[in-house]
Amino acid sequence: MLRFGCSQVVIERLDPLVNPDQNPSAHMHQIVGGNAFSASMPTTDISKLATCTTCHFDQDFSNYWTANLYYRSPVNGTYKRVPQVANQFNDGDNAGITIYYTSPGPNLTTAFKPGFRMLAGDANRRTSEGLGNKMQQCYRCYTQPNFGGSPYAPCMDPVLDTDYFPKRSCPGGIRSNIVFPLCWDGKNLDTPNHQDHVAHPVGGPTSFASVGGKCPASHPIKIPQVMYEVNWDTAHFINDPWPTDGTQPFVLSTGDTTGYGQHGDYVFGWEGNKLQEAMDNRCYLRNCSLLTAIAPAVKNKCNVPVTVTADADLDAWLTELPGGGHAEY
Repeated sequence: MLRFGCSQVVIERLDPLVNPDQNPSAHMHQIVGGNAFSASMPTTDISKLATCTTCHFDQDFSNYWTANLYYRSPVNGTYKRVPQVANQFNDGDNAGITIYYTSPGPNLTTAFKPGFRMLAGDANRRTSEGLGNKMQQCYRCYTQPNFGGSPYAPCMDPVLDTDYFPKRSCPGGIRSNIVFPLCWDGKNLDTPNHQDHVAHPVGGPTSFASVGGKCPASHPIKIPQVMYEVNWDTAHFINDPWPTDGTQPFVLSTGDTTGYGQHGDYVFGWEGNKLQEAMDNRCYLRNCSLLTAIAPAVKNKCNVPVTVTADADLDAWLTELPGGGHAEY
């Protein structure tokens, strides 16, 4: 298993996967990874287009992105972006996303090919998938500071992990996880909906890090299980008003107040065969002699210029979500 942090490369209304060439796209995203990210990304080897990366390993120029989170004031209905914070053991990172690549063992997964991309989750979902501890997206409500309050793996805490936004205040913030499928059809690097070329094992999704199960005949190739982990500093709003009608005040940049619509986008951009080598040689977390680590002070300098100037003030109080949306109740 690789587990490493990728600092923020840009926060912007761009989505080259779902809305290619559209500037701006429908809603705000936080993006990490290589600086080849743009409104339109060619289906070529992204690692050859980027000149720097915000990820921990110098060989990873992939791009990873998710919807942003906003606090909606119950007093006047205005919105403010919830900042991300560096995850546990990623001290020094500029916010961003923690990335996991998991394999059941050496030589048991096939790494992605140049041009590969995929999407996990559904921005339009507003109800639970009912997967129990096999949730493919979840939220951890930290009841204590410094990631405290639960010893469980992601999406496995029966009390503090939910597939909807926590309905109570979380003094330590909220952790957000998105788990991608782990079976590939072996042919298509992408499909029109960015999902049909990947699938879950026979019997349905697996819990995080189990990476077990047999892949279906339609998608026979097991790929590394990708997972995103984001920490939202909701404790920043701990003294702000909380709704009195039983709702909670947080909303995704899509307008989703349930949290069920959490989703993640992925564009592969590892250099050469480096990801395959890491999966086959028992690299663990950030310990991998086959890969070159980048100090936070260096990777934090990598960025992509903001092109949607209307959204340039990321910390302003807004009368509507970027793109003109509102919380959907």
